Amino acid sequence: MRRHSRAFMGAVIAATVTVVLSACGGGEVRESGGVPVLRYQGWASQVTLPELAEDLGFFGGKVKLDWQGNTISGPQDIQSAATGQVDFGGAFGGAVAKLAQAGAPVTAVINYYGSDEKTFTGFYVPEDSPIRSPKDLAGKKIGVNTLGGQAEADIHTALKQNGFDEQQIKSVQLVVLPPPNTEDAVRRGQVDVAALSGQFQQRAVAAGGLRAVFTDFEQFGPFNGGQYIFRNDFLAKNPAVAEAFVGGIAKAIEWQKTTPRDQVVAKFTEIIEKRKRAGEDASAVKFWLSVGVPAVNGLITPRDFELWEPWLRDTGAITGPLDSSKFFTNKYNPNAAK
Repeated sequence: MRRHSRAFMGAVIAATVTVVLSACGGGEVRESGGVPVLRYQGWASQVTLPELAEDLGFFGGKVKLDWQGNTISGPQDIQSAATGQVDFGGAFGGAVAKLAQAGAPVTAVINYYGSDEKTFTGFYVPEDSPIRSPKDLAGKKIGVNTLGGQAEADIHTALKQNGFDEQQIKSVQLVVLPPPNTEDAVRRGQVDVAALSGQFQQRAVAAGGLRAVFTDFEQFGPFNGGQYIFRNDFLAKNPAVAEAFVGGIAKAIEWQKTTPRDQVVAKFTEIIEKRKRAGEDASAVKFWLSVGVPAVNGLITPRDFELWEPWLRDTGAITGPLDSSKFFTNKYNPNAAK
């Protein structure tokens, strides 16, 4: 399955780059009442940083959001942005680097998620499972939200650190599951291990009966996991819009770090309830613990991509030098000079 997944992701990226390169010359942004409107994808029953920033007025009236639907994964989200279906997207730093290295004209502008001591990706099994460490994962099935994302990189790194060779790594099957269903899948024995993060992880832990085999926070310590990206033509034509957006996201990150947890949960609940999207409820937000972005104001550094270089090389996603300076910038972040 891993061999097929790599081939599939390579084909998707190649197709994305072809579409992007053939669609260059765009970058226009529509307006509503004289205010630029950014199309985006959200996540069901969750509040994204842009949604929080807009609700709190952190865009200063210079940006409006237009929800186009929910994404299924970070890689899908940035592919949608690269092909012009939405104006910005966010994904795991390794996926951003892979897309950029493949030739997609995109630039990362701010970190939006990561891992800290409260918020991280963990790999969970039932308490009575014989799996005790990554060494026990050979031949096992692991439920993940997408191929080519954070969970896959975490798993690959853990296996390498525990001495797995290429054939042993290939024996570990990654099973793509919607995040709301992953906990149930491991409890029912449909997968051996579940990759869980955010509110889904916290809800599963609160319910009891599961334990973590390892976490990416244990692997790497605190790190910035993913970035929002724009197409280069968009940035060239709309620098003031990009600055208003990035500045608002930076404020939203620091607001979550400094605001009492109960107030953050109350705000998330309010946002979900008043937008009235079909099939949503706010019950999971009560498990929120932290924003999980170590970087102050979400500023990006080369390490945010270089951390994933071994995985990118091992899986054949990149072969030449990884020069992250070519596909990220902090110039739209008003806090960069500070």
